[in-house]
Amino acid sequence: MTQNLKPETRNLKPPRDELAYILPMAAFLLFVFIGSWPALYVPAYVVKTFVVPIFLIVGWRHYTKIRWNYWWLGIIFGVLGIVQWVGMEHLLVRYWPHYPTFSADVFNPFEKIHSPAARWAFIIIRWAGAALVVPVMEELFWRDYLWRTISAPNNFKLAEVGEPDWKALIIVSLLFSSVHIQWITAIGWGLLVGLLLILTRSLGACIIMHGVTNFLLGWHVLRSGEWILW
Repeated sequence: MTQNLKPETRNLKPPRDELAYILPMAAFLLFVFIGSWPALYVPAYVVKTFVVPIFLIVGWRHYTKIRWNYWWLGIIFGVLGIVQWVGMEHLLVRYWPHYPTFSADVFNPFEKIHSPAARWAFIIIRWAGAALVVPVMEELFWRDYLWRTISAPNNFKLAEVGEPDWKALIIVSLLFSSVHIQWITAIGWGLLVGLLLILTRSLGACIIMHGVTNFLLGWHVLRSGEWILW
């Protein structure tokens, strides 16, 4: 495809394509910031869960076609991901006396939302957002757009999805961790999904891994009451 480009346009960045990747993540982070005020946490979370998919739908034609090959490997890695996430957090808390757990910022809907109907409505929206919306948005941004931008800075479209690049693997994993409270654990998970991307060249497998891990994390939190993990 890139061979047919004129020499003077071959290295130009496609701005509309870039915006399609950036705007959903920007909207997501904006609502995370708004939700840092306790009184706005619930409405910001709910609005975020519905607004981000709108950005994804509007920008869908600008995304590289997602291949869903190796979906089964995405499931396996998703299960490994929840074991890594929960297990690593438990180890850090156990062996690092001053590990920053941010326990004061934990939102437990069973304590904060008094109406059972409103409480479960929020939990369902949050769970669905984490398992269905976040995986698509984050993998498109981190493992598709940013990864390829690092590999081909002048025009990310010139890099293939999942193109092996150890610099991209490390940088994306570190930046991915920066938007997670459990940032140390997130580095490990980011490296794991990055390796899946390199092995399969399948963004779909990464989305499935992300969705499986997030779904199982929600299930674990509801069973264990460890809201600090969610």
